[in-house]
Amino acid sequence: MTVAEATPELDFPEEAARNDRAFLGHPRGLGYLSFVEGCERFSYYSMQTLLVLYMVKYLLLPENVGKVLGLSWLRGWHYAGLDGQPLASAIFGDYTSLVYLTPILGGIVADRWLGRKATLIAGAVVMSIGHFLMAFEGMFLFALISLVVGVGLFKGNIASQVGELYGPNDLRRAMAFQIFYIAINVSVIAAPLISGTLGQEVSWHYGFGAAGVVMVFGLLLYLKAQPWLPADNKVGKGKNSDAGARLQRSDWPRLGALAVLVPVLAIAMLTNQEIFNAYLVWADAKFQLTFFGITLPSSWMITVDATLSFSMLVAVAAFWKFRADRTGREPDELGKMIIGSLFSMTGGMCLVIAAATAGGGKIGLFWPVMFHLFNSIGFAHIMPVSLALFTKIAPRSLNATVVGIYYLAFFAANKAVGVVGGWYSSMDTVSFWLIHVGAATFGMIAFAVFKIALGKTLSGEPKAA
Repeated sequence: MTVAEATPELDFPEEAARNDRAFLGHPRGLGYLSFVEGCERFSYYSMQTLLVLYMVKYLLLPENVGKVLGLSWLRGWHYAGLDGQPLASAIFGDYTSLVYLTPILGGIVADRWLGRKATLIAGAVVMSIGHFLMAFEGMFLFALISLVVGVGLFKGNIASQVGELYGPNDLRRAMAFQIFYIAINVSVIAAPLISGTLGQEVSWHYGFGAAGVVMVFGLLLYLKAQPWLPADNKVGKGKNSDAGARLQRSDWPRLGALAVLVPVLAIAMLTNQEIFNAYLVWADAKFQLTFFGITLPSSWMITVDATLSFSMLVAVAAFWKFRADRTGREPDELGKMIIGSLFSMTGGMCLVIAAATAGGGKIGLFWPVMFHLFNSIGFAHIMPVSLALFTKIAPRSLNATVVGIYYLAFFAANKAVGVVGGWYSSMDTVSFWLIHVGAATFGMIAFAVFKIALGKTLSGEPKAA
């Protein structure tokens, strides 16, 4: 599944309570923020959908690769010996991993200097510049740098504004984040259909340009929304920002367990993150995408994935609620993560079967669709649940910091995808996907060990300091 990142805000000031119900029974600001986030996620997933295909099928071809400013220097020390698809995979891994590091810096910039609104606006501007720079082959690396910086400035500074639209006892807040999340998922579904089709069927630059235009629209929408948004968080001079982050002795085992869980999660989500990398290259070359004489863009497989992912998130939540209502029981977080790993393994085996039975012909869509279905069920049991686990057992004084640490798993996973995805060109496809099944198996075993060995440590919630 695609990863839609709507991080819940943890503290909400009393003065943020509002009685506005102009947008679906919620404050008008929620509508604006949801659409703005939708625009940003559309632009991001447009880029993520097209990036590897663009590099493999155009930019890194021998006749074009020399046009990219700075790439020959970069290949000399960072991508030594890489060419073609392995080089594209490595660049993709660096790009998609760094976008999970820079939001930490974006939060520091907002909290210490510029404030949340100015930082978000700066991020939108820099992201827009990055998308438009993609129209020039020579500026490719500068475009990626702009996008990494822009996402970092933008990403962490919008979701927090959603929570501040509500008072501390306003029960609408949970539904507000669900609406916000829906806007993200609609964008993830739409991006491959619009930008992916433009990029693959018309011109790569049209696909990237569409992402830039939508990002500019999101920026203008955010500027228009100012009267309905919460007050800024810019820290004035002389303000005391000390949160009194004191830890109890019982907190340290929890923090240690979370530190070990980060790399385990990174390995467990390897197959899911590979969807935007080698999987798309494989789909473009091997999948049967021609129907009634019309060949569909391979990027549409991302829309299939996003649609199933959204559906399975809803279905899995409804299933466990139904079971809890009927029996009064449901698995704890680690139990659900073990179940999710089983589904991820099953999804990976669908790709193994597809590769093993294809021979020299095209691969029909049955096994790929089954992969997306099972992988989406696995995702629904692992990603949201693991975030809930982190926020549940984190020391209260470090809850926000722990959420940031959680996203380091995505940094590590995408970096690993950049390396592992590069093996696609040099090994048989069955073995390639078996490696991903092995990663999901490792995750299942590790989660089971955690449940057995650290079940008591990870149960319940920490006491307030």
